[in-house]
Amino acid sequence: MKTISRALGGGFLVPIFSARRTFGILISVMLALYLESIFASTCVGATEPAWKPTKPIKIIASLGPGSNVDTQARLIGAEVGRLLGVSVVVDNKPGGGGRIAINELLKAAPDGHTFMLNLASMTTVPQLYKKAPYDLFNDFTPLTTASLGGTVLVTRADSDYKTLDDVVRFAKANPGKLTIASYGMGTTSHLNIETLKSLLKTDIGHVPYAGGATPANVDLIGGRIDLYFDGPATAITNLKAGKVRILAAATERRIPAIPEVATFRELGFDLGIDGWLGFFGPAQMPCQVVQTLYNAIVLAEQSAQFKRVVLDAGLDQGGESPEAFTMRIKNDYLRWGKVIRDSAISLD
Repeated sequence: MKTISRALGGGFLVPIFSARRTFGILISVMLALYLESIFASTCVGATEPAWKPTKPIKIIASLGPGSNVDTQARLIGAEVGRLLGVSVVVDNKPGGGGRIAINELLKAAPDGHTFMLNLASMTTVPQLYKKAPYDLFNDFTPLTTASLGGTVLVTRADSDYKTLDDVVRFAKANPGKLTIASYGMGTTSHLNIETLKSLLKTDIGHVPYAGGATPANVDLIGGRIDLYFDGPATAITNLKAGKVRILAAATERRIPAIPEVATFRELGFDLGIDGWLGFFGPAQMPCQVVQTLYNAIVLAEQSAQFKRVVLDAGLDQGGESPEAFTMRIKNDYLRWGKVIRDSAISLD
């Protein structure tokens, strides 16, 4: 049975932390070459007979009930089960920045009966610790994306910041006085702040919050912080309630639910990497299993209910091929890795 190769052997991981810029450039080049090699083998052109499940399928969800991960896993799982003629259960394993779900997946056989829905933070977590908690390129088989999205920069509705230009002018004229909240150290919300600081070449106060979006939004609306890189679902809800103003989207395209909001790139700033919810199998999953699951998931994503859930959450439809998803993972790892190194962020 043909399988997807993920390793060079020996679990080689390129070191990512360095104080020297020249060494950092060398690392980036080495890492790019390494990633090209480990993702070289794919299932393109595979001709094995179609795979059929022989027992119930389990989808491991990296967040708890009621979350986007949980909702999307359940909607897709129900349709996948119907298409493949088996029952599908969702097993919520929240915590540890997705690592509890990952640890559960690592115990599973690559036979197609267990796969996981997790977040794009999978590409940043290994780079935030000196000892990576998992090997992003050897431990998993990428299947496809469920949805794509990113953060948006919001301020309270009565703020003096009417546009992104207002923010830029104040930040440059008053280094260190502007405060922007994130939903935690090392998150994409935080990394967007570091990127903005670098682009503006000025200091900005970072205020990390734990416990989801609520604490940050309470302080934003209460006037205790100036801005917040928030998730689109919460931001859109607060926008409709007249509580916030959305200044720009840190996404690759405009968000379908708020098409009037321009992206940072449209406004002249090289900022915005789409996050994602993505499906992964264990390493070395056979090609015919990958293809069957991919086909079923993509068909499931065409349901009207799933499309509505994605739109309401301020997200874009997923459904990339395993090869395209693999390339997205590689590119995200490289791009976020540069931000992490340049900003000297570590969670150790």
